[in-house]
Amino acid sequence: MKRISIWSLIILICLTIGCQPQSHPAETKITEKRKPNIVLILTDDQGWGDLGMNGHEIIATPNIDALADSGISFDRFYVSPVCSPTRAEILTGRYHVRGGVYSTSAGGERLDLDETTMGDVFKAAGYATAAYGKWHNGMQAGYHPNARGFDDYYGFCSGHWGNYFDPVLEHNGEIVKGNGYITDDLTDHGISFIEEHKDDPFFLYLPYCTPHSPMQVPDKWYAKYDKLDITQAGTLADKESLEHTRAALAMCENIDWNVGRILDQLTSLNLLENTIVIYLSDNGPNGHRWNGSMKGTKGSTDEGGIRSPLIFCWHKTFETGKKVNKIASSIDLLPTLCDLAGIESNTNKPIDGKSIKPLLLGSDVDWEDRIIITYWRDNISARSQTHRLDDEGKLYDMNKDPNQLTDIAVDYPEVLDSLIKVKEKWESEVLTELPQEDQRTFDIGHPDFANTQIPARDGIAHGNIERSNRWPNCSYFTNWRGLEDKITWNAKVLESGLFEVEIYYTCIPSSVGSRFKLSFGGEELETTITDVHNPPELGMENDRILRAESYVKDFRKLNLGKINLEKGEGVLELKATEIKGEELMDFRMMMLKRTDS
Repeated sequence: MKRISIWSLIILICLTIGCQPQSHPAETKITEKRKPNIVLILTDDQGWGDLGMNGHEIIATPNIDALADSGISFDRFYVSPVCSPTRAEILTGRYHVRGGVYSTSAGGERLDLDETTMGDVFKAAGYATAAYGKWHNGMQAGYHPNARGFDDYYGFCSGHWGNYFDPVLEHNGEIVKGNGYITDDLTDHGISFIEEHKDDPFFLYLPYCTPHSPMQVPDKWYAKYDKLDITQAGTLADKESLEHTRAALAMCENIDWNVGRILDQLTSLNLLENTIVIYLSDNGPNGHRWNGSMKGTKGSTDEGGIRSPLIFCWHKTFETGKKVNKIASSIDLLPTLCDLAGIESNTNKPIDGKSIKPLLLGSDVDWEDRIIITYWRDNISARSQTHRLDDEGKLYDMNKDPNQLTDIAVDYPEVLDSLIKVKEKWESEVLTELPQEDQRTFDIGHPDFANTQIPARDGIAHGNIERSNRWPNCSYFTNWRGLEDKITWNAKVLESGLFEVEIYYTCIPSSVGSRFKLSFGGEELETTITDVHNPPELGMENDRILRAESYVKDFRKLNLGKINLEKGEGVLELKATEIKGEELMDFRMMMLKRTDS
């Protein structure tokens, strides 16, 4: 049975009996004294095809489908091929390479400190701001969400997480324990934030982390899909893992339920008519499941890797059930939301995107043709309203051939040449802003923030030390066996001070009595391991399929004491001074807390 929220049931009844809200000029709404609230919901690795509204025959997404029925959906909306670039473009309205984002981990996911974010803009306009979920644009202050305009943050700043049930998370820089399944937990925080700020204009950013792997989902959602016959195949059916597809679809149904919970909260507080709700995903599907027969999945610059659902709903303001066929992009969201809210973007750099407000409000808009560029790992594609130039120089007519089956480059040399020129101009004017080498340090001791997290993800291993997995985001360091082994971070202390140091570790019994030291700029802090803590790896017990990423552990906190750090750049180093037994420890994270006393 489909799970339908109170909100979607109301919409269904209204549409059935013909009493759907009438369109009203949004210009009138914007001039009202109270600015509209914003709720921006972003999913992780959900494909365009993972929704009932887009033709999936098995999945049940009644709340998201109803959101589209009561609002406006975009037929061809494009994001980046992977997570952190899309998030950077949403937050800034600028191509991600301009902001220094070139990777999804180990520092390459960080959004440059001189970029203005959507959180900054709405906070400056008097909005209460919050972000709950996967941040993925930097962890240390001032890359942290609390330094990018968000008053309240709960979730994780890394690119993916190792456990979705009662996980270790953070709340405004403090390590906390999650409560239940992560998507439900993030939604709980969103619901509480809406309640707390129901009398104020608010901007709520909900960047969910599902259906990104690990493929974990509660039994009540997975039960429908366990051994279910999947009748719609992926574009490359021989590459599809049906177990992965089943888990992903179950995770998407859980997302839909949580979207319904947010909408029910807005309805119960009479906020729906003064709240703009936006729903989208950050890239194509993380598997070869059904996606409208489009070419490409996550990581690809082809249509299937970057086409995302986009829904705008403003109850009793936007036309209901409208579909926009003009192309648009993640870089358009910031200028559009500012335009709709009637506030200045006030960014300190030019925006690449354009406000799509005219497309939301008008029925016969004189809209200038445009070309949207997609870049990832030296692959570039260019999309006009009618054609796509792919990363191999092939040309496709996207109206007649939306699945990119026939290269027409030879037959349409003028179209090919025009897109090549735009691509080359973008490379010379935009891509060149991305430095050839990342010189940014990992910053410590921001004067406005008490805590600095230094995870294994950002460290460099020396000697025998290895990562628990090739994917750094939620990994830990292990195999620490020799006195020459060490972990380093290229760091910068922003303001001198005294810092209390904690690490999160595990160790085998023979490691007790081992000693190691932390050093930076001539200062050292040495500690002895006194307690055994050797828990097993976790995560596999909740996985629906074998994961590619690292498992996690129940890491224990060890207080090293206090160290005085002077302002300046240098190498932050952890190194063993004495190892009892086979190895020193497994290392997950360091926390530096400014005490100045």
